[in-house]
Amino acid sequence: SNGLSVVLMEKHGVPLLDMRLLINAGTVDEPTALPGLASMTAAMMTEGAGDRNSLQLADAMDFLGARIGVSSGFHSTTVSLFTPLSKFEDALALFRDIATKPTFPAEELDRLRKDRLTAMKQWHDQPRNIASIALPKLLYGESSPYGRPATGNEKSLLAMKVADIASFYRSHFHAANATLLVAGDVTLAEILPKLEFALGSWKAGSSTKAPFKTPAQVGKRTIILVDKPGAPQSEIRIGRIGVERTTKDYEALVVMNTILGGSFSSRLNQNLREKHGYTYGATSSFAFRVYQGPFTAASAVQTAVTDKALSEFMNELKAIILPVSDEELARAKNYVAYGYPQNFQTVSDIAGELEELVQYTLPETYFNSFISRILSVTKEDVHRVAKKYIDPENIVIVVVGDRKVIEDGIRGLNLGDMKIMSITDILGDPPK
Repeated sequence: SNGLSVVLMEKHGVPLLDMRLLINAGTVDEPTALPGLASMTAAMMTEGAGDRNSLQLADAMDFLGARIGVSSGFHSTTVSLFTPLSKFEDALALFRDIATKPTFPAEELDRLRKDRLTAMKQWHDQPRNIASIALPKLLYGESSPYGRPATGNEKSLLAMKVADIASFYRSHFHAANATLLVAGDVTLAEILPKLEFALGSWKAGSSTKAPFKTPAQVGKRTIILVDKPGAPQSEIRIGRIGVERTTKDYEALVVMNTILGGSFSSRLNQNLREKHGYTYGATSSFAFRVYQGPFTAASAVQTAVTDKALSEFMNELKAIILPVSDEELARAKNYVAYGYPQNFQTVSDIAGELEELVQYTLPETYFNSFISRILSVTKEDVHRVAKKYIDPENIVIVVVGDRKVIEDGIRGLNLGDMKIMSITDILGDPPK
């Protein structure tokens, strides 16, 4: 009655239910001065709600055998419930309080703030985190939500107050800005009255979306070496601006990336792991988002073979632009298409798929037509999207490792301009 949209997919046979409240607000909606506010709001919602504190909420969930959590992303925040059907009504009451009546206790904010600052301090000794933060920062810039850690920074965390969290919640968390997704052993007639009783009084409101600045594509090949003295491995990240989720090239890109680095039998993994033994694994991926997410190729390699591994990365990025074989194409399409039904094995799997359907306004026929669309991808499609989106001449290469051991070898590859950076150049000074 309040206008909250409900999407239901019935899955009978096992008395379980997964329900998710998808709120159209995330990192991209944060005030510029308070990065990390969206993820902190999500984290705080289970720390006190209704007349219960965090321990009481946890005890109530344990007693029911239910799981309720809140997570945030770039464009959305999700309140999720997984419960036995026999405990649904009691679990729904907890879910309602967490979603619509969070109390945001000040003492819990102080605890979470300290946890995050501690984690940020630890990042300075974790090459994987340094590399994973460095690449989006260099691609998008710190001013972009896509270019900074979702947890915020020391300045914003120290400045963040309960009033800021409450204000963000009031601005974005309301019935008109949300969709309720339900998957499980229920029918619409059975569940709708219960949802109305629990959530029908949640008020609708209005929200404004901040504009998103279109990122500039990488204009040349650049190598960033972040010195981590004594590092036993080198973390490699290679990237450029990718493409949005709603692109018409989605299926062709999925198949092409499966060949390049999206599966265990992909070219990158077979080359760097199986053939050369440089690493335990090498991957590539497109981060499909509302706006253009990054394309990333990544691996952690032995320090002594950093230059050799980079050379093989470049070989594979250049080779994928050439036509692929019939065998590779068939293997990649079969891997994607015939693995797709696994996404619908459980009620939680189904709810997760519904999230994607709603967030990107995909057609209701999307699930049923996905396999046929994948199987219809041609060699020409793969060749076309590889040439369009994989450009080895215009990429950012980030290497986090022991400079004194790896610098000369990387320079010897003549890949492009190299810039030496420190860990504090990427992460800032460790929090005090």
